[in-house]
Amino acid sequence: MPWIKALLRGVFGLTEVVESGHLRFIVQDGSTVQVPGARGTSYRLHVALDVVNMTLRQVEVSTDKVGESVERCVLQEGDVVLLDRGYNQRKSLVPFIDRGGDVVLRYNPHGMTLYRQDESMEAIDWCTRLRQQPGRAGAIPVYLCHGHKRLEGTVHAIPLPPAQAAEARRRAQQRARKKGRQASQTTLFLSGWVLIFTSVPATLLDTSAIAALYRRRWQVELAIKRLKSIVDIDRLRARKNSPLAELYLYGKLLYAAVVEKLVAKRFGQSSCRMDGPRTHTPWRLWQLVTKAVCAGLVACFPVRSIYLKDALRSLCERPRKRRLQTLPPPVLELLALCRKLGVSAV
Repeated sequence: MPWIKALLRGVFGLTEVVESGHLRFIVQDGSTVQVPGARGTSYRLHVALDVVNMTLRQVEVSTDKVGESVERCVLQEGDVVLLDRGYNQRKSLVPFIDRGGDVVLRYNPHGMTLYRQDESMEAIDWCTRLRQQPGRAGAIPVYLCHGHKRLEGTVHAIPLPPAQAAEARRRAQQRARKKGRQASQTTLFLSGWVLIFTSVPATLLDTSAIAALYRRRWQVELAIKRLKSIVDIDRLRARKNSPLAELYLYGKLLYAAVVEKLVAKRFGQSSCRMDGPRTHTPWRLWQLVTKAVCAGLVACFPVRSIYLKDALRSLCERPRKRRLQTLPPPVLELLALCRKLGVSAV
């Protein structure tokens, strides 16, 4: 297993030393994998996608006890990371920003406190602050604090159109009812806004640019869908915490990395890049290459008899309660007798 992990890191280029100062846009997100019969999360995937090249930057596997965090990804100075609500964690964001990285984060006021960028340094009451600019988008200077660190940032506040705001409030009420409570007025009010925290100065990217950039975060969702729908990474055929389960998951990730490399080699690195006009997505390219890789793997199956048993075991279906049918014992006895007497052609 350590060998496969090291090989995977090498394929993604994480063992190379990358010079600092290069601007890279990375989208990071997590997803879950369940073992057969499980109702909850068995394993968690941590995916990082280079949103310019549209290639996998890194994919890690953890247990269900490990949550989403920027610390799960190998990030460096010059990286701009797009993150969803699950990453509102000061203890991981502040060190990353402090060493030269930047974030574009869907801000959750309930999950992380930000402070006024003035002498008072008061915690911001977002309902009061947003009511001061009703129906208008704007950039709000803030401080992000953790420990002895105080970093400057900006929250870009974008009001949703009336129809989308009503739908967002309906979903908020629905989530609250599932938990047996009523949605607060604060929650309902904030549901009508999109709040994006970023450490990128507003002089470089204004509110409209940050909002447009954050919408590109959807590409990591599509990358995860490719891993599940084309590479079948979520069709886990092993028990939780077994060595075979981890081998399966990392083997599938190595498989996905090989498919991505072959797609780039066969169709060109620039075929799906986000820094120019796009005519297609990687979906069908992945499908074509995956079929070719599968055919090559089947053709390479061992033909020597000493390996045949292990090869067939790897192709077995999942265990089932009912045994596969065989001939009844009396019929088997009759066949054995006929073979003994030399009157059977079977």
